[in-house]
Amino acid sequence: MQIFGVDIGGSGIKGAPVDLDRGDLAKERHKVLTPQPATPDGVADKVREVVEHFGWTGPVGATFPGVITGGTARTAANVDKSWIGTNIEGLIADRLGGDAPVTVLNDADAAGVAEMHFGAGRGRKGTVILLTLGTGIGSALFTGGRLVANTELGHLELHGHDAEKRASSKAKEDEDLSWEHWAHRVQKYLAHVEMLFSPELFIIGGGVSRKSHKFLPLIKGIRAELVPAQLQNNAGIVGAAMAAAETARKA
Repeated sequence: MQIFGVDIGGSGIKGAPVDLDRGDLAKERHKVLTPQPATPDGVADKVREVVEHFGWTGPVGATFPGVITGGTARTAANVDKSWIGTNIEGLIADRLGGDAPVTVLNDADAAGVAEMHFGAGRGRKGTVILLTLGTGIGSALFTGGRLVANTELGHLELHGHDAEKRASSKAKEDEDLSWEHWAHRVQKYLAHVEMLFSPELFIIGGGVSRKSHKFLPLIKGIRAELVPAQLQNNAGIVGAAMAAAETARKA
C-alpha cells in the first residue's frame, strides 16, 4: 500500500509516496525550498508542486511545524504567523484540487509515529521522547506506545531562552558552533527534559541525525538510552503517510 507524505519545514518542503508495508519511501523524495515569508498560500503552492512532481492523485498526509488540532494550526513557531487559525487540511486539499483527503499533524509527532512503528522506538512501551533537531526543536512524547500529541518541548525555557534558540541545529549553524560546544548545549537540554519526564529512551531525529556519530558520543550524564532516528530525516514523510492511511481507513 502506498500513500503520499509531505513534510513541511521552516527551510524545506519534501515529499514522496510511501510504502506503508516497509515504512520507507517508495520513490526518491522531491524537495523544494520553503518560500520566505512562509505564508499559507506560498507554502500551499509548494506542497502542490511536490505532489504534482509525482503525478499523485490519492490521499495526502502532511506535517506542519506547530500545534495542530482538528486540522487547524494553533501555533507557528518557524513559519509565518498568519498560519495561526488556518485550516491547513482544507487549504492544501483545495490547492490540490479538492478531491483527495488531506490529513495534517505536527511534524515531530509524525516523525515519532514513524520511529515508534518502523524505527528506533519499535516495541518500546515505556516513556519515549523523540526530538527533531532542525530549524527548531520538535518533540514527540509516547507512553505505553501511545502518542501525547503537540508537546512542543522545544519551547521549554533553558537559561532564559527558548531551548530551540540554543540547541537546534540552526543555532549550531548560525553561531558556527563546534560539535563539542553544540553537544554540550544539547546535553543541558536533554538533562532538563529528562528531569521533567524521566524517559527510558531519547530518539534524536531531524537532518542532523545523519551525523549523529559526531555529537551523540559527546553527550554525557543522561540516564536514558540515547539513539539516532533510524528513518533519519524521512521519518516525517513516513509518519504523515501513516496518518493519512489511518484517516482513509476510518472513512
